[in-house]
Amino acid sequence: MPHASIPSGLWPHFQEYDPRLLDREQDADLIIQRTLEYGTWEEIRWLMASYGRKRICEYVRLRGERQLSPATFTYWRKLLGLRRWQHAPFAAEARQVWPF
Repeated sequence: MPHASIPSGLWPHFQEYDPRLLDREQDADLIIQRTLEYGTWEEIRWLMASYGRKRICEYVRLRGERQLSPATFTYWRKLLGLRRWQHAPFAAEARQVWPF
């Protein structure tokens, strides 16, 4: 299913890729990330229909904190009812100001 794999409304969010060549299975994490981050409700419905709630929950739980913006991650984590997720390594240290 590589051709026309994502809605054309999402194409501007894949500037570094040719959206027509994205494979829905191989590039699933990329497609899920960009759609959760930038998609409209219609595109979110397409995402849910294409990948299913279980697959999207798995993405948010395992990779969401590292790959989504903090606001987007918190929004989807709460909306999907996820209480546990894989924390980004060194997240606390990365947010500190350099002390020197």
